[in-house]
Amino acid sequence: MVAIMNATETNATEINPEWVVWSEKLPGGAYWHGVIPRWQTLRITDLAGSQGVAMICYNAERPMERLNVADTAKIQFNAFLHQGQVLYSDMGRVLFSITADTANGHDLICGCSTTESNRAKYGVGEYNKFGQNDFNNSRDQFLKALGKWGMCRRDLMPNVNFFSRVTVTPTGGLQYMSESANPGAYVDLRAEMNVLVVISNCPHVLHPAPHYRPQPVQLTGWRSPAPTADDPCRTANEEAIRGFVNTDSWWAQRPLAPGYIL
Repeated sequence: MVAIMNATETNATEINPEWVVWSEKLPGGAYWHGVIPRWQTLRITDLAGSQGVAMICYNAERPMERLNVADTAKIQFNAFLHQGQVLYSDMGRVLFSITADTANGHDLICGCSTTESNRAKYGVGEYNKFGQNDFNNSRDQFLKALGKWGMCRRDLMPNVNFFSRVTVTPTGGLQYMSESANPGAYVDLRAEMNVLVVISNCPHVLHPAPHYRPQPVQLTGWRSPAPTADDPCRTANEEAIRGFVNTDSWWAQRPLAPGYIL
């Protein structure tokens, strides 16, 4: 394991190799799950023009606490995530800070793809001997991953869609903005507690491509510097300050769950 470096710039395009703990390419249509420790950063990089990357996340030590996309939008008065914002839990604490972002929008509105939405858009794919369909969808991917952590359908909640910008038209419709897909773009998520993450690399439900061709993304976990007193995410506004007070207070008092190993 590599010690946290005393870096002065966490938004650099290149990550010092000495900071990297792990790195993995996630193919299109696949999913990933794991724990990002407090103050480690997860970088998600669009390698080839993403069709959308869906993510849900939980307090790894107390999974009943989980991402709340409605509060994330409401508290920050913005449904379009970007650098300097945070992802809130349903307990008013902060799961992730967005410390860097070179993409052109991340969606909090549309939820994720399902068997039904894929069938309506792409038709019926072929099934293999394991009953797996060519056209993987994010809802099923989420449920598969949650099952490995002792959770089930009741633990599923609305998700974030990275590299996907959706706007609301004057008549109330939803419009997908294709310029969100930029090869080489990335988003950095600094964990503010130990965060259980599930990522599904399946196309956004509104992506306009008529064919199912999700592209690979790179996932990199790196030991970013601990936030300073003037950290932009922690001092963005009064609501953010209060969220971090709640988070740091819980962290200082928390008992680790029985049998939890980090």
